[in-house]
Amino acid sequence: MLHLDRLTITQGDFRLTADWQAAKGARIAVIGPSGAGKSTLLSVIGGFFAAHSGRVLWDGTDLTPMGAAARPITTVFQDQNLFPHLTIAQNLGLGISPDLRLTKGDHAAIGAALDRVGLSGMGPRKPAQLSGGQQSRAALARALLRARPILLLDEPFAALGPALKSEMLGLVSTLAEETDACVLMVTHDPQDALSFAPLTCLVAGGVAHAPQSTPDLLQNPPPELAAYLGN
Repeated sequence: MLHLDRLTITQGDFRLTADWQAAKGARIAVIGPSGAGKSTLLSVIGGFFAAHSGRVLWDGTDLTPMGAAARPITTVFQDQNLFPHLTIAQNLGLGISPDLRLTKGDHAAIGAALDRVGLSGMGPRKPAQLSGGQQSRAALARALLRARPILLLDEPFAALGPALKSEMLGLVSTLAEETDACVLMVTHDPQDALSFAPLTCLVAGGVAHAPQSTPDLLQNPPPELAAYLGN
């Protein structure tokens, strides 16, 4: 279980609080006005930015003192975070070994992950040789290889067209079901939230609210969300 225990995040005049839990296997959309702190919340959970106070726990273990690499978390960013000077296979290999000291079994696992996301034979290519959709697939393949119990998605498919974005969300859903990962996905699109996440965390007014039913929230949005959605 993921537990945000009386978490307080500050950056200058910005302040955000969160105090809730999410079960293993939960799929949660994170939605709210621009600048409300959605990406910042994921950065703190992922260990890229320190909270002012409070704790991030997973199954009772306090992750707060740990760096990003030590946490049982994989984060997929909007820019996919692929290193341009490395091949796709090497980028995936970093998810297994940061120094790329890979075994024969590791190379086989990389090939299998690429096959799984529809990138068979593309391991030797550089990121610039792939389309945006293919880069998204590569980032998901790396997440699959890491097999961490928490997956954070910071709008990784925002630049994709509707059909390809829907395909990517379907792939994430399948991978999450297979691994029983707890998934938090930042999105600006309520349709993405409805199609992907049974639960939604509203970030607004300085609070990352406890996840609630996505259909209920979108059908009866509070004033902050209604204004954001244009209702």
